[in-house]
Amino acid sequence: MSQHPTIGDTLEQTVDRYPDRDAIVYPRKDQRWTYAEFDERVNRLANALADRGIEKGDRVATVLHNGSEMALTVYACAKLGAVFTPLNFRLPAGEIEYIVTDAEAELVLFESETREAVEGARPSLETVSEYVYIDDDREEAPEYATGFYDLLESGSTDRPDVHVEEDDVYAFIYTSGTTGRPKGVVHEHRSMVEHNLLCIAELDLTRDDVGLSIMPLYHCAELHCSLFARVHRGATNVIHHEFDPEAALEAIEAHGVTVLFAAPTAWNALSLTAAETDVDVSSLRIGLYGAAPMPERVLENCMDHLCEDYVQAYGMTEIGPAGVFQPPEDQVPKQGSAGLPALNHRVRVVDPDADPAAAVETGEIGEILISSPCTMREYWNRPEATARSLREADGTTWYYTGDLGYRDEDGYLFVVDRKDDMIVSGGENVYPAEVEDVLFAHDAVEEAAVVGEPDEEWGERVVAYVVVDGVDAAALDEFVLESDRLADFKRPRTYYFVDELPKNPSGKIQKFKLREDEADVDPESETVAS
Repeated sequence: MSQHPTIGDTLEQTVDRYPDRDAIVYPRKDQRWTYAEFDERVNRLANALADRGIEKGDRVATVLHNGSEMALTVYACAKLGAVFTPLNFRLPAGEIEYIVTDAEAELVLFESETREAVEGARPSLETVSEYVYIDDDREEAPEYATGFYDLLESGSTDRPDVHVEEDDVYAFIYTSGTTGRPKGVVHEHRSMVEHNLLCIAELDLTRDDVGLSIMPLYHCAELHCSLFARVHRGATNVIHHEFDPEAALEAIEAHGVTVLFAAPTAWNALSLTAAETDVDVSSLRIGLYGAAPMPERVLENCMDHLCEDYVQAYGMTEIGPAGVFQPPEDQVPKQGSAGLPALNHRVRVVDPDADPAAAVETGEIGEILISSPCTMREYWNRPEATARSLREADGTTWYYTGDLGYRDEDGYLFVVDRKDDMIVSGGENVYPAEVEDVLFAHDAVEEAAVVGEPDEEWGERVVAYVVVDGVDAAALDEFVLESDRLADFKRPRTYYFVDELPKNPSGKIQKFKLREDEADVDPESETVAS
């Protein structure tokens, strides 16, 4: 064992402490394993993969929904020193082909729901030598694939004879692409073990906690902030195959769930469902959220119907993902803030155009930089992108987030927008988020995204893509004009009515698709505001 524990070590330490405590509960397949049983299966899978030729450094890709198989695979890879490479289960064949080829993956695990997309990509996957099908306990595996449970049975229960170092690569986590093609974020064992400790501290996790995974485990928020931290601490992990608000609420009651992570949109669905359901959620002690701030009315509803205490995490895949936390006591007084830097983290807000980038004054907007022990090593095969994002200053490596924000007089960070999304209209800076906030205040607006369109006179003009229920452009324009929160030059000049907005897996809107006219705009409802 190295001086600093690896991800595999964190599991083994927990087995040493709490062998008989419940580790994994997966109701869909009626599985319940103690830590000793879970670790034994992890060893079996790791050894079976090694028997199939998977060595330290080889990439193992998954195209899976949540499940015990996902948990087994990530820890088996960790013990082998193989590089865990999880893909979004919603990806079509072309995107699977791109990521698997970019990562040069040797093995792909998939399931019945993702089989069609994997088979569509398969003829082009030249680096892949093995396919593993996880639903062989329910149906026959395809002829070109090995059954997961057959594979599991074949492996030895001994700890794999591989020496994994703290600075070995643990995973390639592909960014979900709000600005274009996904990039492989290279994370090492040590940085993710550090990240576990952050989340254990911020959520005050104990061995008696029971967590429920309803957000996708291929995404680092659920994987790193929830599953990894709970396994490290010895808590119980209940896993749901996919998100269903009613099933999640029933699971909270059935399993005594105490801690839960969800995106604000999912928290909204949970609180609305809880308001209409006779279900006991009193065991829930803390809710974690990220990807976006929690709208005030959603937070109030969650406090009324779910639990009182919430923690917000702000960050991105490249830093682990959590680097800034807003604890329960700051949720109301600092509503709209992302919070304060995490333990062992530093945050700077700078003028990115200055050379070297100079810190801006308190309250001034600039680019957010984060210094973190959990920062990625690099983007896989992207040296130019790595050099742009990771830069040295005063002996410290800073990650340039591409987010714009400011810190208030108390040091709290407020995220204003993406740097790439800022609109310059008539020489004035317009931050889309502030326009969107005003639009969201209208009862009929379900979703809104504001972008800049080229304009001969103004350089860029402000336009809004909206999902609405029974309101027209004139009424929206009148509402914005009457608001005292927005200068006239910031108001949208065109409203595009759409059925839905393009989003990435974590629920963030992909504005580059709107700028590239990839939205399905209703031509009848596009209206220009004067």
